[in-house]
Amino acid sequence: MGLFGSKENSEDLMYKAASLMEKNHPKGAISLLNKVLKQEPKNTQALFNKGLALNKIKKYNDAVTCFDLLLEINSKDAQALNNKGIALSEMGNIPDANECYDKAINADPKHAASYFNKGVLLDKIQEHDEALIYLDKTLTIDPKKDNAMFYKGIILGKMKKHEESLNCFELVFRKNPEHTDALFHKGIELAELGHHEKAINIFDQILSKHKDNVNVVYAKSRSAAALGKHQDALELLKQAISKNPKVIRAWAREEKAFTHMHNNDRFRALVKI
Repeated sequence: MGLFGSKENSEDLMYKAASLMEKNHPKGAISLLNKVLKQEPKNTQALFNKGLALNKIKKYNDAVTCFDLLLEINSKDAQALNNKGIALSEMGNIPDANECYDKAINADPKHAASYFNKGVLLDKIQEHDEALIYLDKTLTIDPKKDNAMFYKGIILGKMKKHEESLNCFELVFRKNPEHTDALFHKGIELAELGHHEKAINIFDQILSKHKDNVNVVYAKSRSAAALGKHQDALELLKQAISKNPKVIRAWAREEKAFTHMHNNDRFRALVKI
């Protein structure tokens, strides 16, 4: 090292930035990537990584600028198009996001992430049938993509196709027994199908590790109510309300499983009806 120190080379800075991104420190990564781009304004990897980091900290306009710079260099950069689409979608610009995903797919017909994100976008605008087509295309390209199978289960549940939805979550959980969200939604779909005892067993399994999870507590309360276990249902409902009063009360007022409890004084006091 010289008397006044030495300027870090871009390779070292890129390595450090990547390490910070892995540790979920996107702001620090951006600072280092800016140094790289000051030295090399057209360093495509630095531009791309900066765009990803900006998306992580929800600076979507700035992320779009990064991806646009990449697209000036290569207009058929599927990754840049896909991630620009994510930023635009988060900004609520659905038409332009949709166009980005289409361009990404045309640029690279095997780019699974673009099909997945287009499926998510279509779900946002209630185009469930078409969303499923794109999620199935994702799974054709990358059968191991758990997030596509999981999201497919979510959409099928919204469409009241509970058996098919349950199958999706069972597949995800079988492949990844640590996927707690898949296990939870498996319980939800079992409840929707009227299998409340099995659903409660699943909710208990999750609560043994995550005892304060309000969504699981509420789901168990709902299933207990459906089974006519009113005391259990009320105790669980009270616990859920203590953690998120406004949301849980609103859910409970509309929930069919609680309808037969609307004349119960304790229930009425809990949910304020």
